[in-house]
Amino acid sequence: MRSWTDHTRLRTALTIAGSDSGAGAGIQADLKTFAAHGVYGTCAITAVTAQNTREVTRIEALTPEMVSAQIAAVVTDIGVHAAKTGMLANAAVVGAVARAVREHRIAPLVVDPVMIAKSGDALLRDDAIGALKSELLPLAHVVTPNIPEAEALAGIAIHTLDDCREAARRISALGAASVVIKGGHAVTADITDLFFDGEDFAAFSHERIPGRHTHGTGCTFSAALTAHLALGRTVRDAIPLAQQYVAGAIRAGLELGTGHSPMHHFWTS
Repeated sequence: MRSWTDHTRLRTALTIAGSDSGAGAGIQADLKTFAAHGVYGTCAITAVTAQNTREVTRIEALTPEMVSAQIAAVVTDIGVHAAKTGMLANAAVVGAVARAVREHRIAPLVVDPVMIAKSGDALLRDDAIGALKSELLPLAHVVTPNIPEAEALAGIAIHTLDDCREAARRISALGAASVVIKGGHAVTADITDLFFDGEDFAAFSHERIPGRHTHGTGCTFSAALTAHLALGRTVRDAIPLAQQYVAGAIRAGLELGTGHSPMHHFWTS
């Protein structure tokens, strides 16, 4: 990972997502991931959740106006070299974020279509999925759904690699410049993440790390991609680097809580 002092101009990344009180996922995981890559992280909080390693007990979404104000405050002063979205809660917030991205010309944008927490609790209202598809995906440099999220966005069931390819085509057709379908939910010995840039496919396989230190893996993967984009890398080059980072963080996971425990985001330090 890059240090804070080995480059002449500090790079910045913005996360637009929900707060996880257990600090394993969401805004907290994103900011830790940015820091681990030597990127200065800023944030716009979309919702506050009461959650731990076992469950989400309460969610309160912020107003669209407050989300927009946070984004504007960051962009107009600190600046953004790359940004990502995570939990967006509802259709009104999705719309506010899309308008802010267009208004402030925020790019490149990584869209992580967070719908369900590791505990199984819903993090995106059903009526917001349409807004996500129509308003935000066309602005995405890359969208990073897991298999259940890809099924919801593409409208098909995914059982095989061919199904993944068809889902990626359908998601790309919604306007996203590229797609990474994360393969962690597949029942396979290794994990294969499928990349599609609108023309060509590339499969990136890596070892599945056993254990319970998997809280926030999706957030962390998309945040690592965002950090590498902020540092000037392409999506294709960033994918294996993000995979390696997440695998190491899981392998060095922290023994906290009794459910899906958090990863060690600073395992390289």
